[in-house]
Amino acid sequence: MPGSAPASRSPWRSLRHRGMRWWSAANFVSNAGTWMQLTVQNLLVLQITGSAAATGLSISVQAAPALFVSLLGGAAVDRWPRKLTVAVSQALLGAVAFTTALLVALDRIDMPALLALAAVTGIIATVDGPACALLGNDLVPRDDVPSAIGVGALVHSAGRLAGTALAGVTVGFLGTASAYAANGLSFLFVASVVPFLRPVNGAVTEPAAQARAVPERAEMSVREGLMFFVRRPRLMALAGITGISSVFGRNYGLTLAVLVTGPLAGGAGSFGTVSTVLAVGGIIGAVLGARLRKPSVRTVGVLAAAGALLQVVAGLSPSLAVLMVLVLPMAVVESVSDTAGTAVLQTDPPAHLRGRVLGVWSSIGTVWGLGGPPLLGLLMEWAGARGALVAGGLLIAGSIGAGLLVRRRGAVVPVTVTAKDGDVTGRAALGTAA
Repeated sequence: MPGSAPASRSPWRSLRHRGMRWWSAANFVSNAGTWMQLTVQNLLVLQITGSAAATGLSISVQAAPALFVSLLGGAAVDRWPRKLTVAVSQALLGAVAFTTALLVALDRIDMPALLALAAVTGIIATVDGPACALLGNDLVPRDDVPSAIGVGALVHSAGRLAGTALAGVTVGFLGTASAYAANGLSFLFVASVVPFLRPVNGAVTEPAAQARAVPERAEMSVREGLMFFVRRPRLMALAGITGISSVFGRNYGLTLAVLVTGPLAGGAGSFGTVSTVLAVGGIIGAVLGARLRKPSVRTVGVLAAAGALLQVVAGLSPSLAVLMVLVLPMAVVESVSDTAGTAVLQTDPPAHLRGRVLGVWSSIGTVWGLGGPPLLGLLMEWAGARGALVAGGLLIAGSIGAGLLVRRRGAVVPVTVTAKDGDVTGRAALGTAA
């Protein structure tokens, strides 16, 4: 039986569970459909407006709800039955995709309509994201969560490659509307798989939703999840590490592009090669991260600091060849750190708070995503690409080092959380959202 299987460090160990195999297949189909639509949508916006700024606006409109609505979305996930929530949200996302496909096919699409549909998609995603992540809670044991996250990262990468490639072929033969229709079908496929997912032996099935027929509003409040997050030192530390790394150490598409085409005198082809090496490193890191069994915030911090120091050396690279050698381990360390951090985030909160904690995390991540590039751009304006990489790396490593020293000297204050009926503290949530 899966629950009695011997301990394993295989990166693929999560796939021994039937539910995880089905969930991974559904995620691959969904990611491929999503990337088909994203690829075509950028081209469609350019076709309608002829403006690159409008393309960026459509992306921002879809991402913006995560900043303002994620807390409510997380609370909804904690209140509603998990499988029903995922099935309904996936069906709604499919309906939006089919609506867009119809408008495109009838040549009735314009920029206001496209922005409105993007906003609706973003709002639904604030519920769908944490619901899909937490649905996997029942599919693997706690120790297999890092494997599941690593497999999810690989599935995401494979789906992105497949979707991007299929977008051009599909549009070429069947037209732009077909890409949106294909994405709609991918959402319906996920919704059709959900009813057949079964928990592993000993798993807790939807504790927050099933334990109480009609939860009290106070029990499911947004404030409760927010206060838990703020008062939980390890989650705050994880947010700090991830935040400073995201702003000053993760935007390689910006910093390395300027470094390669500027001081290292390379062209677009050279940066394309660097991007490919980064992608390969990310895949290797996902496999290595999947071998983790019980990652901690300390693990995340040490890996982030190591990546930051590699970034400092990369900023001082005298040639493109030296940079190529450095970017691979940079990407590997970053990917392993991401897997460890996601595992910590999804295993720390008690079951009845996980949706709201993920909602808080989504809001914070949106702030980093929107604010990071402008801040980094200002730093590059002041210090150049090399200076930004070196200063950013030192800032990350120094901050993490200081935090570890403070933690060693201080006492950790425990957070007392009243357990709800059906909760099993420490139970893992699986972050492989479709």
